[in-house]
Amino acid sequence: MNLSSRLRAQLLLGGALLAMTATPALAQTAPAATPASAPENQPAPQDTSSEGLADIVVTATKVTTNLQKTPISISVLNTEALTDRHVQSLFNLADGTVPSLRIATFEARQSALTIGIRGIVPYDQNQTARDGGVSVYVDSVALGKTQGLNAALFDVERIEVLKGPQGTLFGRNTEGGALSLVTRAPSGEFEGRIAGGLGNYGSRNGEIHVDLPKFMDFSFKLDGIYQHQDATVKNPLAGSYGWNYYDREGGRAAARWEPFTGFIADFAYDYAKDENTPQYSPLLSYNPRGYAVGTYVNTAPAGATPVYSLLTSPTGVPCGGTIAAGSTKPVCIAPLAPLVKVHTERQKVADIGVPQQPSVDITHGFSANLKYTAAPWLELRAITAWRGVSTDQWDNSGGANRSTFAPNANFSRYSLSYLRQHQFSQEFQAVGSSGGFSYVFGAYYFRERATEYAATPLSNQFNADGSAYTIRNPIIDSSATGVITSANSGYQPYAPSCNNTLAPVAPQFTNSCQFITRASEAFDHNYSAFGNVTYTPQGADWLHITAGGRWTKDKRYGQLYVVNNRADLNPLSATPNSVARPFTFSNSISRFDPMINVAVDATDDIHLYAKYSTGFRAGGANDRSRSFNAFGPESVKSYEIGAKMNFWNHRARLNLAGFIMDRSNTQFDFDLFDTNATSPTNGAHIEQTQNAGKSKIRGIEADFTLKPVPELTLTASYAYTYWKAPSAVNSITGGLPQQLYIVYTPKNAASGAIDYEIPVGGGDAKVRVHLDAAYANSQYSFQLEPTKTDPSFIVNGRVALADLAVGTSNRVTFAFWVRNLFDRTYVYRRSSANSSPVLNYNGAALVSANFGGILGDYGNLNPPRTWGFELSAKF
Repeated sequence: MNLSSRLRAQLLLGGALLAMTATPALAQTAPAATPASAPENQPAPQDTSSEGLADIVVTATKVTTNLQKTPISISVLNTEALTDRHVQSLFNLADGTVPSLRIATFEARQSALTIGIRGIVPYDQNQTARDGGVSVYVDSVALGKTQGLNAALFDVERIEVLKGPQGTLFGRNTEGGALSLVTRAPSGEFEGRIAGGLGNYGSRNGEIHVDLPKFMDFSFKLDGIYQHQDATVKNPLAGSYGWNYYDREGGRAAARWEPFTGFIADFAYDYAKDENTPQYSPLLSYNPRGYAVGTYVNTAPAGATPVYSLLTSPTGVPCGGTIAAGSTKPVCIAPLAPLVKVHTERQKVADIGVPQQPSVDITHGFSANLKYTAAPWLELRAITAWRGVSTDQWDNSGGANRSTFAPNANFSRYSLSYLRQHQFSQEFQAVGSSGGFSYVFGAYYFRERATEYAATPLSNQFNADGSAYTIRNPIIDSSATGVITSANSGYQPYAPSCNNTLAPVAPQFTNSCQFITRASEAFDHNYSAFGNVTYTPQGADWLHITAGGRWTKDKRYGQLYVVNNRADLNPLSATPNSVARPFTFSNSISRFDPMINVAVDATDDIHLYAKYSTGFRAGGANDRSRSFNAFGPESVKSYEIGAKMNFWNHRARLNLAGFIMDRSNTQFDFDLFDTNATSPTNGAHIEQTQNAGKSKIRGIEADFTLKPVPELTLTASYAYTYWKAPSAVNSITGGLPQQLYIVYTPKNAASGAIDYEIPVGGGDAKVRVHLDAAYANSQYSFQLEPTKTDPSFIVNGRVALADLAVGTSNRVTFAFWVRNLFDRTYVYRRSSANSSPVLNYNGAALVSANFGGILGDYGNLNPPRTWGFELSAKF
């Protein structure tokens, strides 16, 4: 079969999957008559009738409800759905399993994720004083930072994707929605599960989950997990790691205390370590605008130190560089180094070796969740949590693919970051129902401190003609020449003597040899009180009217005390002998977020709702700016209607939602690579966040599940999202207004799945076959660039011989899984910033254009096909 025939076959099979299917269990609903005392992480019993679709329970309204009767748009991935897709971490959901949920790496890094819902997608929240618009919760505890989000998942019972603003019950930073992970609670009975597997790219995984018998009113549960994958793109530099590598491990201990009826206390401690390398960033094009290519010529006299100039030809005139408006200087760009190649296909080995070691993310936390049934109509809850994240980031994903060639020039930006974050949260809730009213009232407090310093040394150096390179020490500054080793002898770090000027202001760097590009710290205090009341009139139990609101006081402050290795850029005054001080910012807001929801039970199986809600994303400051400039919060108003329907004797389910969202004071990032030789930030990447205006987002979502026969389940999901972003003037460069873009938001996205079970040999044994597929249109991946990514279409699968009886109570499962079945390759992140000149303005007037950085587009590719075998057992 030739290439085109194989492609047609893949498209036909993929089209059949999409036509028949979609995602895992998806949903939307309103409080059912479930007792308020039902623990949130131990749902009420479900209807597991094999003839029809099982009920799905969720805790999106802070009580356990039937998904079909909960009047908000929700998608749910249960344990089986996660296992079928071999979801080991949140990044595995980046293929579009839930169409409205968009997940991507920040830059190329696995160590921090970008998470968005319904077009509310952050661009760069990977900082000390910035947040995203979609919050992630683990057992009702919000995670304050995106660093560490790609850690291994611990025995997750379900993931609830709450779509649309959740400002009333979940608070700030949920203007797009919330991602709620619910782990399995201790059962109080002796049981366990163990699993292990092997796959391609040296992958191996193992996990163990043990429940211990209840003893003295205590139940205990222990979880351990390990995941490993070798690099999918190898690094030719000996001793350095390749790209898309990970090695994850962690453990969790949970205890449940039930000293008397009506009181439950859940305690948990978790620790996870994730070592990973970024995705590789290939050069996707060279000189796509077709500029003239110059030639480097040594213009120094014979015997003198070489001086290389870029000329139109070996005997031509100087060209390129910065050209003033109206100048007749010829335009040209630097040639491509001989070692650097354009790759639109997937690489197995990078063209150039660079120092690359794993980033190390460590997450840990303790939580206490207390529930007390004070009366039949009232449950009191207290949720207390301490959490922390430490990230040592090492990102050398670009090599020579993101910087132009010059003779003997340094290249390959090694992005290093060292972040530490600690948070404490306390929440109190009063939940209950009485006389046609059900309610949730609560108070919340959140405190956070985050510190970070970063360095961006250039790790490699070209020779005069670009035919070879050497390795520099990656922690010295860009002017150091130090001892270097040859490219084929491996990376040997060393510690040169340092002349550190930061000690007076930043004593922690006294012995540091790094050129610190920035160092900052930020503090956050959030206070809120909220309430949510649903009224069901007597005699009209088909009508449910919900009103809620949340008052929030949000205070954030911090300081930027190192900028481009200098701590003396902000004097107190212009008077002699003035003392330098850090750049500081302070934000404090108070706001109220209301919510109104009217739900109607048209029949026992058809539920309709209309909802108005608001939410906001906190303000902060950008530590990549020159002076820690502050920006305000953005907010959204959302209007949503929906329908949730079961039909054909519960063999079919269709959930629909349509929404209109208007976002004000949208936070957009403007950036500049500072090439001004007289600027204190020369050579640094400068970024400024500003509240740029209003955005409009509109969309439709549909989730369909069909179970025509007990053995077969078909699911399908679709999301249409339209958006319009404002134009704004770049606050750094000036000039004319430029169009802004919302990232990682395709206009059309769909997913589907087929699940088929065949009983074998009597008993509970069966063969389970699973296939799922996901498609998305091309989309933008940079807020300032009109360049789009590739469309994506990915198919995953799993075949298992499940629940084979071994002895009287043990069950064993053998499985084969595959992700990206057809080994499709697409660019999920693409930048054309290096394909055009940098324009410099004075106000709205163009002053000059800098052609010195023109190279071509670069980007990141989706993971290749991975597969493996797994053996698991229940005891």
